[in-house]
Amino acid sequence: MNHFMKSIIDWMLEKEEGMAKNCAIPMKEIESQITKVKEEKIKIEEKYNDAITELDDVLNRLEKIKNTEILRCPNNNNG
Repeated sequence: MNHFMKSIIDWMLEKEEGMAKNCAIPMKEIESQITKVKEEKIKIEEKYNDAITELDDVLNRLEKIKNTEILRCPNNNNG
């Protein structure tokens, strides 16, 4: 995560924590924020999992190509 954005989020959460200590934040607002963060987390996890699956597929295909090269082209295995 961008360091600047993380700093802003940390600052905002610190302010909200202070407000919560003074009972100045409605519970509905906190629950709404929690719901939004959970939804965003799910979206990011799905994108991450899709990307990992795609990269695993590319790696598997490259390993097959490498193994074919090793078996069929012994003179090309010098690096």
